[in-house]
Amino acid sequence: MQNTDRGKCAAMRRAVAYMSVTIASFEKRAVVSKMAVLFRHLRPSMSLAPEAFRTIDAHTLRHRLNNGDELALLDVREAGQFGEGHPFFAIPQPFSRLELDAPRLLPRKSVRIALVDDGIADTSVAQRAATRLQRLSIATSRFSRAGVRGWREAGYTLFLGVNVPSKTFGELVEHAYGTPHVSVQQLRRWQAERSGCPLALIDGRTRAEHRKMTIPGAVCVPNAELAAHVDAFAGATDTTIVVHCAGRTRSIIGAQTLHNLGIRRDVFTLENGTQGWALAGFTLEHGSTRSPADAWPSDVERKEARARAQALAQCFGVSTLDDATARTLYLLDVRTPEDYARDGRSIATHAPGGQLVQANDQSVAGRGARLLLIDYDGIRAPVVAHWLVQLSFETAFVDAADAARWPTPDRADVQPEEPAAAPPASHAVVLDLRPSAAHEIAQPAGSRWTIRSCVFETLRQADAHRDTPIVLFADAAAHAAARLVADNLREAGFAEVTTISGGLDA
Repeated sequence: MQNTDRGKCAAMRRAVAYMSVTIASFEKRAVVSKMAVLFRHLRPSMSLAPEAFRTIDAHTLRHRLNNGDELALLDVREAGQFGEGHPFFAIPQPFSRLELDAPRLLPRKSVRIALVDDGIADTSVAQRAATRLQRLSIATSRFSRAGVRGWREAGYTLFLGVNVPSKTFGELVEHAYGTPHVSVQQLRRWQAERSGCPLALIDGRTRAEHRKMTIPGAVCVPNAELAAHVDAFAGATDTTIVVHCAGRTRSIIGAQTLHNLGIRRDVFTLENGTQGWALAGFTLEHGSTRSPADAWPSDVERKEARARAQALAQCFGVSTLDDATARTLYLLDVRTPEDYARDGRSIATHAPGGQLVQANDQSVAGRGARLLLIDYDGIRAPVVAHWLVQLSFETAFVDAADAARWPTPDRADVQPEEPAAAPPASHAVVLDLRPSAAHEIAQPAGSRWTIRSCVFETLRQADAHRDTPIVLFADAAAHAAARLVADNLREAGFAEVTTISGGLDA
């Protein structure tokens, strides 16, 4: 390695050390609490009686979260409640989707789990979630007696929003690396004045987000794809590259990725992304389909990209995992949705690399777990891995040649369609399980909005009895969750439960 490369690696390692210490300080402030936590070691045959649980103090919880052992802290409230305030490293796992998402988030069934809810004992969602996890043979659960209410009352911080650790990490990256940035006003001037001087504007978000709105002229190249495609879009050495997202985090990570790879261009992050552009009074573009497919890299460019990615991973010490068996191993395919749909392996979970860095809590629940990345080209996985190790995940990647030899899965397991539901009886209770915003816009006549954790209280308020016909109204997005509610109602003795899952068009 050249001396300049050694110096670059040393500088990046200093940045990593700074971020590790700072993230640890966030964890200590967020995790330490005087709230009591109910702790149990469940076996599948044990009852769920209250006496089966015992309390541990906050210091023990803090030790468990910081001693390097794996622990999954799941917030089983709904998405809106989670966004209003949660512990720093809590993983959003809404009770409404528990059985749908938990097997993917918790592939090792013996992992230690802590469950947190709003702390209302009479309607303990966490205890109900523990029951459901036991039925999935995920048997080692604990749940908080006081929940987030107790966390707040103890004087500790609840963090607003989603993906808080990743967004915090993005701010630390900008501070530690000194990632260059440009205002929307300056970008506007560049677009108007830089005739003949190449300017490449890249949207580092997903294609769906790009299609919804983007800076005019931007090309959608999700962050994990930048290493493979940047030469095809910005091959000239005098090209200026500006990376944007909706706000800050992904543009910072995208721009700094290119800097870390040693791309010999001027690379900037756009301050405040599409939000800043709109707030400045500039018009956003809608419906763009520009993507990496518009300029596919040549074999030479891909070879160079692979060499850069491998060198970056080596610089950060990304290598192989040990043979420890007491922690979860997540096998994650970090390619695009199109790539995974074409030949993704069924033993791997799809987690597009850019989103894995931005929202790892959607794919990985266990702090202290190990991540193994695959990509089949040796470019994306090393680049994503170099960020994940800075996020304190033990991360490695599968050699691309080895991954390419794995058998392609059979994708034939399609869920059978349910028969069309008959029109509901006139005295039926109709429960709308769609998002509350959709219910406020339009809803079936006489329907009541509810969520899984509140469905029995909603039925009590409606004076429903076990012989009352129940109709569950859902759209395509809520269909799978509606099945869980239907199962719960049938288990509780409701004899006539029907699901209508076509939305208002059904």
